[in-house]
Amino acid sequence: MQSAEVTAVPVLAGWQQVHQPVLLQHQVELWVYQLNTAIPQLSGNKWLKLKYHIALAQQAQKAGFLTFGGAFSNHLAAVAAMCKYHGLKSLAYVRADQLDKHNPTLAFCLQQGMQIQLLNRNQYRWRNDADFLLQLQQQHQHLLIVPEGGSSIAGAMGVAELDLDLTPAGNASHIICAAASGGTLAGVINGSGCKILGIAVVKDPSLPDRITQLLQSDDKQQHWSLNTDFCGAGYARFDNSILQFCRDMAQQRLYLEPIYTGKALAGVFTLIKRGYFPPGSRLSFFHTGGLQGLAGLHYRNLITTADFALLSGSSAG
Repeated sequence: MQSAEVTAVPVLAGWQQVHQPVLLQHQVELWVYQLNTAIPQLSGNKWLKLKYHIALAQQAQKAGFLTFGGAFSNHLAAVAAMCKYHGLKSLAYVRADQLDKHNPTLAFCLQQGMQIQLLNRNQYRWRNDADFLLQLQQQHQHLLIVPEGGSSIAGAMGVAELDLDLTPAGNASHIICAAASGGTLAGVINGSGCKILGIAVVKDPSLPDRITQLLQSDDKQQHWSLNTDFCGAGYARFDNSILQFCRDMAQQRLYLEPIYTGKALAGVFTLIKRGYFPPGSRLSFFHTGGLQGLAGLHYRNLITTADFALLSGSSAG
């Protein structure tokens, strides 16, 4: 599978050093790596997790993707944008009881040409069931099934191409990222030679096993760990302390959302305060994107209009 088969989305990558008194106090450097694309919905980890799926679809002469996600899923927005960019069809099985066309994520997906089928909460639990997937594949033989979050061997392969070991100040001692469906963390582990820390943002006992299944070799096992202390009330839930953390970071022009990256990076600061990282550590944190989700939080009145503007960077002077 060659990435040359895929028309690349223009990418702008860069590092940002975070400056906070607690970092000086504990003698820890913190660098954040961001990968932005010309299509905002494909920024962070999304382009990387989908590009080899595009190659697979091309090789198998598939007409597009079939995938799964919640009603405000970053992954659904990314799949819709990626397929539109490559002239492919997209079909999503969405966890929802009704189709809300005012939902900004689903509205974007529909605008990109994505077809949507609804699954209730019980039906959605079948999304990884082999028999259910076989049934869907038989119904949609012209489409490539892409797992929720793009977390597969192909998805991890794209993320593994990142060079997160080397910051502008030198080699990192630790690489850190948020973990939800597991594909990004597995890709980071596969592509790096230093210590890897995943910060789980979901309460999912199966997450470590799914990450392990995507690792390229057994010798990678000793280089990573998964912290589950910062899930809070669970996936897509956050308290005001996380939101305030995101506001504080936005003042440094580091724009986060409180579901994935904001929750994970706040967890990193808690670990720093606890002395988890030895003095002299240089941390490389991968910003996995997901800022499109802020519109959904605003739509549901989970953040204010002012917070939406601040966290998305639209209020920056």
